[in-house]
Amino acid sequence: MLDRLAALQVRRPVVPLFIAGIITLVSILLALRLEVLTGFASLLPESRPSVQELNRVAQKTAGVSTLFVVLEGGPNTPSDALRRAGDALVPAIAAVGAPWVGSVENGVHEARRFLGPRAGLYAEQKALEGLRDDIDARYAYEVNKATGALLDEDEPPPQLDAETLKKRLGLGNELGPERFPDGYYQSKDGKTLIVAVRSKVMGSDFAGGTEALQRIRAAIDKVDPASFDPQIRYGFGGDLQSGISEYKAINDDLTEVGYTGALLIAGVVFLYYLRLRTLFAMVVTIGIGVAWTFGMTELAVGHLNMATGFLFTIVAGNGINFGIIYMARYLEARRDGTPLAEAIALAHRETWLPTLTAGLAAGAAYGSLLVTEFRGFHDFGLIGGLGMVICWIATYLVLPAILTLIERVLPLDREAPGVLGRIARATSGGVAFGRPFAALVPRAPRAITLIGAGLAVVGAIATVRYIKADPMEYDLKNLRTDVSARAEEIRRTELAEQITGYVGTDGMAILVDRPEQVEPLRAALNAKRDAAPPDQKPFEKVHALQDFVPEGQDAKIPLLLEIKGKILKAERRGLIKAEDWEKIREIIPPDDLRPFGMADLPADLARAFTETDGTRGRIVYISPTATETIDDAHYLFRWANAYRRTELPDGSVVLGSGRAVIYADMWAAVIDDVPPAVIFSLVATLLVVVVAFRAGRASLAVLGALVVGVGWMMVLLVLMKVKLNFLNFIALPITFGIGADYAVNVVQRYVREGAGGALTAVRETGGAVILCSLTTTLGYLALIRSTNTAVRSLGVAAVVGELCCLFAAVIVLPAALVWIDHKPRANAPGDIPSRRALPQGGE
Repeated sequence: MLDRLAALQVRRPVVPLFIAGIITLVSILLALRLEVLTGFASLLPESRPSVQELNRVAQKTAGVSTLFVVLEGGPNTPSDALRRAGDALVPAIAAVGAPWVGSVENGVHEARRFLGPRAGLYAEQKALEGLRDDIDARYAYEVNKATGALLDEDEPPPQLDAETLKKRLGLGNELGPERFPDGYYQSKDGKTLIVAVRSKVMGSDFAGGTEALQRIRAAIDKVDPASFDPQIRYGFGGDLQSGISEYKAINDDLTEVGYTGALLIAGVVFLYYLRLRTLFAMVVTIGIGVAWTFGMTELAVGHLNMATGFLFTIVAGNGINFGIIYMARYLEARRDGTPLAEAIALAHRETWLPTLTAGLAAGAAYGSLLVTEFRGFHDFGLIGGLGMVICWIATYLVLPAILTLIERVLPLDREAPGVLGRIARATSGGVAFGRPFAALVPRAPRAITLIGAGLAVVGAIATVRYIKADPMEYDLKNLRTDVSARAEEIRRTELAEQITGYVGTDGMAILVDRPEQVEPLRAALNAKRDAAPPDQKPFEKVHALQDFVPEGQDAKIPLLLEIKGKILKAERRGLIKAEDWEKIREIIPPDDLRPFGMADLPADLARAFTETDGTRGRIVYISPTATETIDDAHYLFRWANAYRRTELPDGSVVLGSGRAVIYADMWAAVIDDVPPAVIFSLVATLLVVVVAFRAGRASLAVLGALVVGVGWMMVLLVLMKVKLNFLNFIALPITFGIGADYAVNVVQRYVREGAGGALTAVRETGGAVILCSLTTTLGYLALIRSTNTAVRSLGVAAVVGELCCLFAAVIVLPAALVWIDHKPRANAPGDIPSRRALPQGGE
């Protein structure tokens, strides 16, 4: 079959290339449809109760996103100029229309108009009775004072001024002049004003969100806020802006990391071969393999997430190794004078099995992650495993045909003149990466072996202590994308949330089935909070729309109307100053004052508690404690446990989700899934090695090198104080399978050479092994350029594991073999085969 394939590729190379081209085109079109899901929830399976509840709540509450237009003036900008600019922007932005703009406001004017005359309904009945009596007393005091009948002036009753009455009626800081000057979303110094826009377009919708921003920006520019004062500037904040910015930052990051990885891999391949034709053939081949991989990803998974978004460079770094081995054997045959057709057939026959074995071993390393429930691991393993198989297929289908076409144009045996010809002849076998190690090993094989093994023992001890010290990363700031480039946007968002009081991302939403469940839920949650020690409070407060509906309205209304009559009587008497009276008129209840419910509350007041279909009163928010940080995972765990599941007195159960519960579940899934993934990877690696060497001493040599490499890896991770997180955990199981390949190839060549062939194995095969390791390592090294700290940590851990396993394979392993070869021993099955093979190696 291989001979027939080789014959077709030499005789009619356009046929396999045409087939590959069609598949590649379709794959690219599919891959372009892949979206990157940025939320933590995308890392958990849909079957998780927390994910299901999050989706249920999102469907009800996430129909609106917020965009803040932040107007900021200069030192000399009058506050009135900002207000006039805000007033002009509101109708202009509203005219943009749905779905881009659902509502727009620059203050709480509607809420104040509704709540002002009803402020007294929020006061306690005893407080209202006390106010009524104090007004009577003040009225009598002023009348007696005016008529000269006042007997005692030492303790006069409270004044009848605007501020006193507002406080006594319950119109406090929430909607008062201190918080919202004249009802505007304006800072206390008057230099910042917020225009809040609600949109039906979500920040996760990159195309729709971008268009919404463009339309709103056009409306703002048409109004020109600077025309109201030259110092006025504007910028955007809010979750619509941040969602688009985060999506763009991640895509830019993926692009930059991809380019970096591609350049590094291409550079080291060219350095090894020093032939542009070789580089071209291998880059095209691996490009096709990567395209096929992510076309299949779109069909099999449908999206990428924070764990899988950077697999492009990893698949390329691993997948190109098949081409390296094939190319090495092909070039060796051509250097020996073998004709093109025979060289292609020979490379097929002598490399397909070792490369397939290496690919299956690497695939098993990735496949070990398929046993996990954590979707970040599972999808990573699925895509990585598919990538290894697909890149192997692409190598044997495409690479020989490309080589054939290149040789028809520029035969390999045609020597170039001058300096280029001399360089080509000198480097015809590639750069000798393995020779320095072959020179080092015989100098002190025993010492190298003992030191290497000793460091592995140190690594085992360090691992135990590392685990006991709890190496997990609990600071969430160290798991996020670097936001320094978005510092100004984040500042505007925080400033706007502080001024407007909008419910931000810090509050966790719970959706009950019936509004009647809110108060029992509140009581149950508050009981959990109050039972916790003072320094372990899980949350600060429970917020609900019911908070804006006062109790006992029927009893308070007659009191308020009585108070109104007394205030009017005092005003007619001239006991209230004119400037106070203008403010007091806003809070005097109407004559037809009647009880109101949630349905009567104005939209701007009820918006955060209103579902997408208009239903009110079923959403509850839980705010974090002021003394804790939501970036501390320890606190998130405590917060999540407080509201994850609440049983009400009637036996019904209310589930909670949100960022706290999702993160807690994600971390629990990681901790549960890592042990089986590591065990599966070890078992799979052991099986591959045992099958390859029939359980002989060669198997022990490979496993011993792997143990040494992993031991060194753990020593370095401990010394570097690397914290484990939900992403760099992946480096542990995949290191076993991929790292074992290097020792496999060295031992395979040693077995073929026979006793005393360790140095030859390192010198000949070691070069290809090192090149394979370098491409894989550089694929991981590119991750260090990521702006996401979790991705960078994966790159660091994987690079450390790769290099440790490589050095164990090309230094400690051959040193041990040289040392052992000096001792007389009987050959064991699998140690020395009956024939010598031509040099092969690498993954």
